[in-house]
Amino acid sequence: MTEEPYRWLEAIGNRREYISEQMKGATPVFAVSRPEGILLFGVGIGHSKVFEIYDRHGFAALGHPVDIEKLRQAAIEAAHVEGFNRSAKDVTLRRLISFALSTTLKNSFEQIFSPPLIVESIFAELGESPAHDVLVRVRYDGNHHYETSGVVVAASDRKREDEAAAWLRANLKTDDSVTRVAGLCLVVWQALADGKNLAELLPPDVLPTSVAGKTVEAALLDRKLPGAVQYRLLELK
Repeated sequence: MTEEPYRWLEAIGNRREYISEQMKGATPVFAVSRPEGILLFGVGIGHSKVFEIYDRHGFAALGHPVDIEKLRQAAIEAAHVEGFNRSAKDVTLRRLISFALSTTLKNSFEQIFSPPLIVESIFAELGESPAHDVLVRVRYDGNHHYETSGVVVAASDRKREDEAAAWLRANLKTDDSVTRVAGLCLVVWQALADGKNLAELLPPDVLPTSVAGKTVEAALLDRKLPGAVQYRLLELK
């Protein structure tokens, strides 16, 4: 019996290695709080990486498409239940993460006789101003943290993820348009995909808007949209 805890810990370690291996090659997603709203950004190959959740809430993720969809559905269901039991204005990301999504991921990860959800994600909640926006980085095991800098990157490599977020924070300007912010995200995305050193990366004079053979996805939780739903897709030009 004394060996059982060690076997469980070994199994958990194996699951972490398995997820890490499965996530190799997955490309990052971004969330950036701006005066206009919250930009959600990703680049894929046919499978969506940026989603609407509920009214003023959005979601961006990388990982297995089926698992991303499972987490998206869990988030939508939790948000609608919360909205039904309380009100739409009472649906908050802190409650969704704490009482539903983090628990779902933690249980999936620790139930060693069933497959884990292979998802790294960002959740966003639009506030009345950037100071009131909520950005949460949620990991595959349910661990999460609230980011107050206004920039969040989710990637398969934590060190590169932190480097990408730091680069964006250093190169974003207060008067940048949402289109320019999306272009900077794409520059970082390409650098990560190419394995470039971000410390030596300089923003080009002309920012890209597309990647050959890839689908660029950008959405804005728009502070100026009338009505309850504040999520809209962007066309980068």
